[in-house]
This record gives sequence, structure tokens and C-alpha cells, in this order.
Amino acid sequence: MEKVSAGFEALGEFAPQFAHYNDDVLFGEVWAREAQLSPRDRSLITVTALMSSGILDSSLEFHLRKAKENGVTQTEIVEVLTQLGFYSGWPKAWAAFRMAKEIWKEETVSAAFVPMFGLGKTNDAYAQYFIGQSYLNPVVSQGIAIANVTFEPGCRNHWHIHQAEQGGGQILICTDGRGWYQQWGEPARALKPGDIVEIGAGVKHWHGAAKDSWFAHLAFEAPGTKTSTQWCEPVDDAQYNALPDSLENKD
Repeated sequence: MEKVSAGFEALGEFAPQFAHYNDDVLFGEVWAREAQLSPRDRSLITVTALMSSGILDSSLEFHLRKAKENGVTQTEIVEVLTQLGFYSGWPKAWAAFRMAKEIWKEETVSAAFVPMFGLGKTNDAYAQYFIGQSYLNPVVSQGIAIANVTFEPGCRNHWHIHQAEQGGGQILICTDGRGWYQQWGEPARALKPGDIVEIGAGVKHWHGAAKDSWFAHLAFEAPGTKTSTQWCEPVDDAQYNALPDSLENKD
């Protein structure tokens, strides 16, 4: 289990012993006793205890997230909270469902759109460089790193440049849905499954979904030396919204 440091971060100076009990004993020892109870079972027990006690604040939200990390599915948490609603109170179930719906949103999205190489997780590390929600699913990690990037309708990344001292650039292999690619000074190119985009180093460009379609592509960097990505300004809303909704008959 990942090391928990929330106690020391929040109360380390004010109540160091309590922080020690929280981080080192509760999470460091009790939660780590997987031979006795699995993390998944401990999550379900904890969610039940918090909701039954009427603790419907950030503590419940944290443990709902932990339950998802520990393998509790959307179907299972719905059943658990519904059962608890009858025994612990209907208003408590409503409050818990509001949190759970947001936390398990990714599974709901996945049910609606399942890209060929998997949806993965929300692309939080690069969210500042995207308009709209994107998802990242690493596919290959040895040799050349290849990731599946999924864009919700209307989502696109900012203008950016793949820099390299020698070689470099990026290759996109489109797998699902419909999208756009544009390099600076050129008209936007419509993308569909099977299309391949070769982007040279130093070329300013953006790519993303059509306004009315999900879109997914594999992305990987071409080999090069001293490679980096330079992020630039967002794609102008007026420019993007001027693109047609339907991509049929567009090259």
C-alpha cells in the first residue's frame, strides 16, 4: 500500500503523535495486514462505518476513492450504498452517491466509449495543456514509450512543439472516433481510424477530438537526442468552433 502522509502534512507540528498514529499505525500497519483482510475488504468496511456514522465529509470521499483504487467497481459500490441506505438512512445514501458518482465517473464514461487500446485514467498531469477532458493509457513502456490518448468531444491540446537537437518529433496512429490535426499556418486535417500523422521536430501543432465525437490515438516520440515538449497557447475557441461538426468528406 502506498505510504500515507496526510497526518503529518496536516497535523505534524500541531499533533505529531496523532499524525504518527494515523500515518504509521492505522495506514502503515493495520491497513497493511493483507493476510488478514484484503485492502478491498477494509475499504468496504470503512465506507460502511463512515456512512453509518453520518460522516459524509472529506473522510468518506477519501475512502470512496481508496475503495476504487482497491478494486471496488461501480456496480459493487452502487449495491453497497443502496444496501446501506436501508439500514443507515436514505439521506446518507444520497450524500454518499453524490460523491461516488463523481469518483466512478470514469467507468461510466468507459461504458459509453471504449477505445481500442483502453481508456486509462484521467490525464491529470497534463490537464493544464488541454481544453476539455483527456485520458491517458500507457500501452508500451519498454523501448519506445507508446500511450493511448483519448479525447472527449470538443477536447484538444494546446499548440505545442516537440523539440530535439537531432531526430525527434511525434507519430500519431488514429484508432477510434474522429478528430483533427493542424500545424501552424496550415488548414486543419480531419482524422479517422487508420490515419497516421508524422510530426517533425520543431513543428508547431495541435490535435484533438471533433466537437461531436470522441477521439483516440496512439502517440509516441520518434527517437532523438535532447528531446522535449514546448507547450504554447491554447487553440483559439473561434478557430476551433469554425471547424465543421461532421468530418465526412474532409481530408
